[in-house]
Amino acid sequence: MNKHFILLFIFSTLYISSIAQENQSVLQLDDIMGGENFIGKTPHSPFWAKDSKTVYFYWDKENKSFDQLYKFDIKSKKYSKVGDEEAKDLPSNNGVWNKSRTKKLYTKSGNIFIYDLKKETSFQLTATSSKEKNATFLDDESQIAYQNDINIFVWDKETGATKQITNFVRGNAPKKGRLTEQNQFLHDQQLELFEIVREREERKAAKSDYQKSTTKASIKKVYFGKKYLWNARISGDAHFVVYSLGTSVGNYSTEMPVWVEGTGYVKMQNARAKVGSPEDTYENYIYNVTTDSVVKIDLSTLDGIYDVPAYYNDYDRKVDSKKMRDVVMHPPHFSPNTNHAIVDIRAYDNKDRWIALINLNDGSVAQIDRQHDEAWIGGPGISGWNFWIKPIEWINENTFWYQSEKTGFSHVYTYNVDTKEKKQITKGNYEIYDTKVSKDKKNFYLTANKERPAERHLYKVAIEGGELVKITNAVGNHETLLSPDEKYIVDHFSYSNKPWELYLQQNKIGVESTQITKSTSEAFDSYSWRDPEVITFPASDGESVHARLYKPTKEKDQNKAVIFVHGAGYLQNAHKWWSAYHREFMFHNMLVDNGYTVLDIDYRASEGYGRDWRTGIYRHMGGKDLSDHVDGVKYLIKEQGIDADKVGIYGGSYGGFITLMALFNESETFKVGAAIRSVTDWAHYNHPYTSNILNTPALDPKAYKQSSPIYFAEGLEGDLLILHGMVDNNVQVSDVIRLSQRLIELKKENWEMALYPIEPHGFKETTSWIDEYKRIFKLFQEKL
Repeated sequence: MNKHFILLFIFSTLYISSIAQENQSVLQLDDIMGGENFIGKTPHSPFWAKDSKTVYFYWDKENKSFDQLYKFDIKSKKYSKVGDEEAKDLPSNNGVWNKSRTKKLYTKSGNIFIYDLKKETSFQLTATSSKEKNATFLDDESQIAYQNDINIFVWDKETGATKQITNFVRGNAPKKGRLTEQNQFLHDQQLELFEIVREREERKAAKSDYQKSTTKASIKKVYFGKKYLWNARISGDAHFVVYSLGTSVGNYSTEMPVWVEGTGYVKMQNARAKVGSPEDTYENYIYNVTTDSVVKIDLSTLDGIYDVPAYYNDYDRKVDSKKMRDVVMHPPHFSPNTNHAIVDIRAYDNKDRWIALINLNDGSVAQIDRQHDEAWIGGPGISGWNFWIKPIEWINENTFWYQSEKTGFSHVYTYNVDTKEKKQITKGNYEIYDTKVSKDKKNFYLTANKERPAERHLYKVAIEGGELVKITNAVGNHETLLSPDEKYIVDHFSYSNKPWELYLQQNKIGVESTQITKSTSEAFDSYSWRDPEVITFPASDGESVHARLYKPTKEKDQNKAVIFVHGAGYLQNAHKWWSAYHREFMFHNMLVDNGYTVLDIDYRASEGYGRDWRTGIYRHMGGKDLSDHVDGVKYLIKEQGIDADKVGIYGGSYGGFITLMALFNESETFKVGAAIRSVTDWAHYNHPYTSNILNTPALDPKAYKQSSPIYFAEGLEGDLLILHGMVDNNVQVSDVIRLSQRLIELKKENWEMALYPIEPHGFKETTSWIDEYKRIFKLFQEKL
């Protein structure tokens, strides 16, 4: 073979290779990375007019980069933009109804209004420069309570008078003057020597006694000292106020530089604290309005309040068995007319949640339910991360509902405080998401994934329990909102390849819905978007893993694959509705056009599959969640004919973390990876998320060491691309800078890093999205 032929062969091979590396799809990154600017702006946040005749919603239909208010008329079945004056006068969507649902109390621009449904008019109750909040009808509905600054007031409809209920005062009580021995001698000498001084003192004392006898006593001042007020709530009869006082531990925030901004200087700003930083603590009190007295709530009788977590057994650590665990008590829920006060209490170590009844007279509590998990308490409809408050709601004067993972899935329960009967309302291997009680108190309306994890529908079930009756029909996700008269449902609905739109449906079984909006652009509609198949494959421990599969035609199939890893950890993406990762969805379509198979896995800890799946990564991130991805590759090789040497992986945030763990620990499986906004060391992430799963670095260092990619960087063999925003106040850029130093010291050469100076955790600018995904696409094209 002569040298000219060899050179020709080499040049031909390079030419064919360069052609193969070019994008073979009609989809262009410059377009699809525009997100909703390319797709079309979807409508969102619908709410009903109080008369149930109109649906309002927000929509940037005209692509002005800000939302405008629209309305849909039920009778004419047409929508229109709401004028400025109408929007200004429109009652707020938030607020509380009275018992008969004829009046609604709401706050707008910091002031309180009452909407009269029959008269279709609003009455403004307050007009102050300070902001009122927590407005509520009291039991007899002739009075309304609200909070202004730190104090609670009650307005009386009959008299028009406003009464201050509490007299909370910041700071310490003034010290009463006490004379020294020297000054006391001089004072007594004056009284002894001068009659006029004695007379003045006696007249002053007599006047004070008279004023006290003829004037109603002022409200007792309750001083906070250096503490701060949190979550004050008044009972329905206005006789009790339950509140918490917080003790601040100070500022443990990290500092983050802002690199590019108007002054031309680098500006430092506070960001979140790191996991394990001290947290504010709280004490809980009851102010008795009638007796003008305060008692402290005693939580020491709760089951397990002195327990220590099981992981302590892994360490030789002394434990004080007499120390009560730190807990946070969420604000109370008062029953109508009877004033039963139910509270949701969580342990700071995330292992326990209690529901208890407070004795408002002496501050003692009676435990109703204890939910314990040696991993962490969580799941749909359940309070999480200490301050993520989820609903507990009274059905009537003595029965309330709540959610619990007692069976391994989040379900609805009811409890009667008089009979002490606890009842499970929903049952099965599925999750309950949103729960509402019907207006007549006879039914629950529930959103659940009862059919299969990939779908969510609206159901109805009797308050006493029974079979769930499905109301919505179309496959996908239904985010529903009943009209105040409960005759109609506005449905925020989407499907795998169809973005969110608004639909209207009668509140009946088996009826079709009517589409209200059409938001997608001509450019988006011109492409035939794939409907990815939701499949399952076996994990190495025998579990079934759900995933989205994007598959090219036989003609285009190049037997290469990309694994996408969704973020957040506890998030679902293998489903039949429009993904929050809409850019990635479009990118996957582009990859398939270029001959790739794409697998998008709901790995261990993803949402929608119950407690055991949710907690499958406890104390070991990068354990079963990573092995699920390895098993996904085995499925692709065995069932889809993928070449074992042509598998890449990418993802952002938690997805970036898994990508790093994959390249560092499973180099035989993953040849290349793109890690976006990645956590590299969990000891440097935030407290609420991380402490749930890994406890804290000081108390559980083993969990952090086996879960953090920076400890495994020596395992890098494939090609790694790191991408990160430099003003990311969630996963800070210092994470990847620390990792890069580790890679430099390990003398690794097969990695690159792209930093984006103006981007936070979720990129804002289209140019940054384009640059990022061009680099990712180039990596896959060149290396796979």
